[in-house]
Amino acid sequence: MTHPTATLRDRALAFRALHVPGRPLVLPNAWDLASARLVEEAGAAAVATTSAGLAWALGAADGDGVDRERALRAVAEIAGAVDVPVTADIESGYADDPAGVGDTVRAVVAAGAVGVNIEDALHGAAEGPLRPVTEQAERIAAAREAADAAGVPLFVNARVDTFLRGAGGVDRTLERAAAYRAAGADGIFVPGAVDPGTVGELAAGVDGPLNVMVGPGAPPVADLAALGVARVSAGSGIAQAAHALVRRAARELLGTGTYGTLVGGLDYAELNTLLGGAR
Repeated sequence: MTHPTATLRDRALAFRALHVPGRPLVLPNAWDLASARLVEEAGAAAVATTSAGLAWALGAADGDGVDRERALRAVAEIAGAVDVPVTADIESGYADDPAGVGDTVRAVVAAGAVGVNIEDALHGAAEGPLRPVTEQAERIAAAREAADAAGVPLFVNARVDTFLRGAGGVDRTLERAAAYRAAGADGIFVPGAVDPGTVGELAAGVDGPLNVMVGPGAPPVADLAALGVARVSAGSGIAQAAHALVRRAARELLGTGTYGTLVGGLDYAELNTLLGGAR
């Protein structure tokens, strides 16, 4: 499916405008066409992919376990299935070096997405849990350059995994955030930080929109909004809950031979109508 640059530019600008501190963009992350349409139907202003959910759906592990081509084919399918802007979680960029990250971003734009998340975590590396900040800044700069060259103001959301990986607190997070913003990132994503005091410090210290990840035990969206958060996402949480339902239903059917887990399922005709037609 082709995506005219003018259309993508408009979508990208609309997506950027949704990042307002105190009135956050709320993203229930999707991982395939069906979940994306359900998220859109629920009223989401945009659709964000979860790299973990997407990888699992493709039979791979999260953490650079899926290759660029397969991941972006799924992103293209999602972007072509909804009418709202789509932002893609591209893990660490599906590439070993900055030039490769640039190639990935060009492919993201070609797939029809208008935003990316790029993480600074290292998976399976002996040198530490996080990529060196200067190296990560180069990767973000390559992403920015590739998007700008394509004529699309892609929203680059730089993920700082200090809290998620136990690799630092507020000060180290803000240092990384400043370096990534200087390299061309538009927003900063700090998963693992949900304590109100910490979130408030981050919102005040980050020069740009702050994204936090929520799940059970996290403050409600309204409380995060009051702290100055500009974007709230569910990460892999919805995918995890969906897969948990599959396991419970399967175990019940194979164990007791009953069907209580299936109570409350979506109506067949409703799903068939929502998912059966092309956009």
